[in-house]
Amino acid sequence: MHQPPLPLTQDLVLIGGGHTHALVLRKWAMKPLPGARLTLINPGPTAPYSGMLPGFVAGHYSRDQLDIDLVRLAQAANARLILGSVTGIDPDSGTIQIDTHPPVGFDVLSVDVGITSDMPALPGFAEHAIPAKPLGPFAARWDSFRNRTGPANVAIIGGGVAGAELAMAMAHALKKRNRPATIHLIDNATILSALPAKSAAELRGAIKAFNIILHENVQITHLGKHTINLDDGSSITAQFITGAAGARPYAWLADTGLTTHDGFLTVNDRLQTSDPRIFAVGDCAHMAHAPRPKAGVYAVRQAPVLLYNLASSLSGGPLKTYVPQKDYLKLISLGKKSALGDRFGLTFTGPWVWDWKDRIDRKFMDQFDTLPKMPTPPLPYPRAKGVQQAMGPKPLCGGCGAKLGRDALSKSLATLKPAQRSDITPLPGDDAAVLQTGGAQQVFTTDHLRSFWPDSAVMARIATHHALGDIWAMGANPQAATLSITLPRLSETLAERTLTEILTSAQTILQDAGADIVGGHSTLGDDLTIGLAVTGLLERDAITLSGAQSGAALILTKPIGTGVIMAALMSGKAHGADVAGALDAMQQGQKTAAYILGNVAQAMTDLTGFGLAGHTQNICAASGLSATLTLEAVPLLHGALDLSERGEHSSLYENNRAGFSNIPDSPNTRLLFDPQTGGGLLAAVPSDQAEQTLKKLHQNGHPDSAIIGHLHDGRVGQVSIA
Repeated sequence: MHQPPLPLTQDLVLIGGGHTHALVLRKWAMKPLPGARLTLINPGPTAPYSGMLPGFVAGHYSRDQLDIDLVRLAQAANARLILGSVTGIDPDSGTIQIDTHPPVGFDVLSVDVGITSDMPALPGFAEHAIPAKPLGPFAARWDSFRNRTGPANVAIIGGGVAGAELAMAMAHALKKRNRPATIHLIDNATILSALPAKSAAELRGAIKAFNIILHENVQITHLGKHTINLDDGSSITAQFITGAAGARPYAWLADTGLTTHDGFLTVNDRLQTSDPRIFAVGDCAHMAHAPRPKAGVYAVRQAPVLLYNLASSLSGGPLKTYVPQKDYLKLISLGKKSALGDRFGLTFTGPWVWDWKDRIDRKFMDQFDTLPKMPTPPLPYPRAKGVQQAMGPKPLCGGCGAKLGRDALSKSLATLKPAQRSDITPLPGDDAAVLQTGGAQQVFTTDHLRSFWPDSAVMARIATHHALGDIWAMGANPQAATLSITLPRLSETLAERTLTEILTSAQTILQDAGADIVGGHSTLGDDLTIGLAVTGLLERDAITLSGAQSGAALILTKPIGTGVIMAALMSGKAHGADVAGALDAMQQGQKTAAYILGNVAQAMTDLTGFGLAGHTQNICAASGLSATLTLEAVPLLHGALDLSERGEHSSLYENNRAGFSNIPDSPNTRLLFDPQTGGGLLAAVPSDQAEQTLKKLHQNGHPDSAIIGHLHDGRVGQVSIA
C-alpha cells in the first residue's frame, strides 16, 4: 500500500547562512528528519566564505568562487529559504521578526549570523567607510573600486590579522592593475599583537615589502569624505576606507532577552543559549564553557554536533557536547600567492603554504558545488500505455509553467454553451468577464498557482499580483478577493503559521491595490497551491484584446524569463542570484503601470503562461492584425538567456512553441515562448504616444519597460520577429 507523505509537525529555523549552517544543510540533505520543516533565513541568496576573502581581494578568486549558493543548498535540503534580514527574536511567542516577511514561528532555532566589523561609535564611519564584515557588501564595494583606473589611496582600520591580510591583498591587487597605490594600516595599539612574536615579525616583513604605511598607537577622532582625522590634528587621505577592527555582534542579539556576553549569545557545551530551544554557533556565539577567539575553524567543527543536537531537540533525544580544540592551524594570506602558517609556536611561510591553504579552501567550497540529489524512483511496470509520454521529458513546472496547454484548453472551452445571462459580457480570449451589477460594471477573474518556491509568503505575494494582472489589464480598480488555498499535510500549529503568512502577505498587496479579502476556502493536499478570485470595478469601458489599431506600438512593463529560471531551479542549474532576481520581478506590482497605460492603451493583457509570443498572438487574433517583435528590444531577466543557451526550458515550452513555425529557433527566440508567472502588462499604444508613455513608466518605478515591437495589417494572428 502506498505510504502518504508524513505530515510536518515541527519547525526548525536556521538564521544565517554561515559556515556551520551551510554544513548542517548539506548533511540534512543526505539524511533529513521526517516530520520536520526546515527553514533558512538569510539576507541574500548567497553567503560568502571568509577563508577565501583575502584571495578574492587580491584577485586570485572570482566573486562567484567566494560565494556559497544558498538557493541550491536549500533546495537540496528541501528547506524553504526566506530572503530577508532578521530584526529580532521573541522567545516568549516563539517567533522571528524579519524585515521583508511576516513573523516566522519556530519550535527549534539556531543562529549563525556571524559578526560585523562596523564601528558605530566612530563618527563618520557609517557614512564614509565600509566594514569588512559582513563580507557580501564589502566584497561588492571592493570589486567596484578595484576595477577603476588611476592612483588609489586605501585605508584599513584595524591592525589585527584580518586587517593585515586585507592590506597586503589590496596592495597586490592594485599593483596587478598598474594602479599607483598608497595603503594605510591603522591601529590604536601595536599591530599583530595577538600573534606569537615570530609570526608577527614575519608578517611585518611582508607588510613592509608592499610599502604599506603603518599607523600604530594612534587615535581616530572622526571620518570625513576621503579623510581619516587623528587626535594629533593630522589626517590620512583615502578613497576607500574599510574597518577590520575587532568582532562586533549585531545589536539585535542583545534585545532577544537571551543571555549575552559583550553582546554575543552565550552558549553552553551543547551549543544552547539560555533558552534550550535556541542554539547559536560561529562568531555570533560566546562559548562560556570554553572561550575561544573568533575563527572559522570552530564554526566548521561545530557543525556535526549542532546537526545532532537540532535533530535530537526536534525528536526528543539526548544532546551531545561540543569540545573545541585548544589551538588551531592559522593560515594567513600574504597578498600574492604566498601564505604564513602558525600553530603550536611554529611559523612557516612560502608559496607551498598558499597551495596548502588553497586546497583546504577549495575542498570546503567544492562540497557545496556537488550537492546530494534524491534518486528518481523508477516507473512501475507494468503500467498503462501513454504514462511515460504524459509525464514528459522533465518534471512538471510550478506557477504558470504548470498550466494546461493552449490546444487542450481551447478545445475544452469550445464545448461550453454561450452565456445565458444578459448581465454577463464574456470577452473571447480574455481571462475575465464584465458583469453588470446594479448599474455598475464589474470585472470578474480567477487565477491559481501551484507552488514553485517553498516560502509561502512569497508565493502568496506572487499569486496575488498574478491574479490582479487581469484586473489591471482591463483598466479596472480592484475591489474584492476570495482565496482558495491548498496546504501540504501539516500539524495544526504549522498549518496556522503557514496560513497566517499567506493571508497577511496577500492582504497587504490587496489593500494597497484598494481591495479586501472577503472569504475563501482551505484544504490539505500534496502541494501548496494558492488561488484568488478577484473582482474589479470599471469606471469606463473595459480595455480588451480586440481594440488594437494597425501601427500601434507594443509596450512590455517587465522582463521575461521566469519560466526558464524556475525550471532550472528545479533541476539545480540556476544561480541563486538569478532566482532571487526572478522572484523580485514576480513580486513587483503593476498598479502604477496599469494607471499609466490605461489612459492610452488600445488593447492590453497581462503576460502569463502562454508566453510573450502567445499573448501577442491573442491581441493580434482579437484585433485582426499581425505583429512584428524586435527581438533585441525584449527585456530579459538576468540569467535567462544563459540558461536558454544551455538548453533549459519550462515543461510548457514545447506546447507554447507549437504553431509558430515562422519564428526560427535560437536561444533568444525560445524565450518568446517562455511561460511567465506574475509577468508584466503588454499594451498596444498609439505610436505617437509610445515614447512619452515609456518615459512615464521609467519615471514611476518600471525601469525595465520597453517598446518591443508593433502591430500592422497582415495575416491575422501572425507574430514575426525583426
